[in-house]
Amino acid sequence: MLTSAVLVPSAPLLVPELSGDSAESAQVRAAATAAVRRLSEEAVHWVGVGVDSENAAGELWRSGVGHAQIGTFAGFGADVRTSLDADATGEPVQSLELCALVAGWLRARADEEITVDMHAVSAEASANECREFGKQLRKQLDSDNRPQGLLIVADGASTLTAKAPGSFDERAAGVQSAIDDALTTGDPEALLALDPQLCRSVGAQGRAAWQVLAGVFTSSSPSAHPRSTVDYTDAPFGVGYHVGTWRP
Repeated sequence: MLTSAVLVPSAPLLVPELSGDSAESAQVRAAATAAVRRLSEEAVHWVGVGVDSENAAGELWRSGVGHAQIGTFAGFGADVRTSLDADATGEPVQSLELCALVAGWLRARADEEITVDMHAVSAEASANECREFGKQLRKQLDSDNRPQGLLIVADGASTLTAKAPGSFDERAAGVQSAIDDALTTGDPEALLALDPQLCRSVGAQGRAAWQVLAGVFTSSSPSAHPRSTVDYTDAPFGVGYHVGTWRP
């Protein structure tokens, strides 16, 4: 049974060893950590959804990402290791998706006993495909009598300023405003209305994961909006970050 969905950035800067003493990073980190700790009080089994931007396997939806594996942020500058459950063993996998690394790092900040069943949706998936993935995921969540938490790991536009990772795109502010409004108000239909091509152009890779979230929350009662709370919404490094919770 779904208890709530927590939304966090897919950002290496959450990890102190990668971001140093930055006050901006500390704000995002504190918000994300507090949000997942609240989720851990409701459920010790989480289902995670992030974006596979490379789509090397050619699949629109992959389940079991990072299962029983150790991951590392070494590719981002520090060998900080993470896992999606306490029983993961072996040498670290260098190519584990960033969304799984972030989910594993946050899991450990919340409660080491938590397990995360991680899924990756392709950045190429259409809005309708994401909606259908979300509907199927909701069926899976509600078919389990255990309390289930949903963790959405996703970033907004990465082209909001000249110093942003994707440089500046004048269209990014409008896209990010639409994303922020939809996430803040708990509006699944507004998320589903995001244009995949435009989002891709401004570096908003999280679009696909958020549209899966929309599918989760429109599957049971299309007319009822989730209850949304916001912990953080900003773009301190030219990338849109959102931390919040949606409840059925």
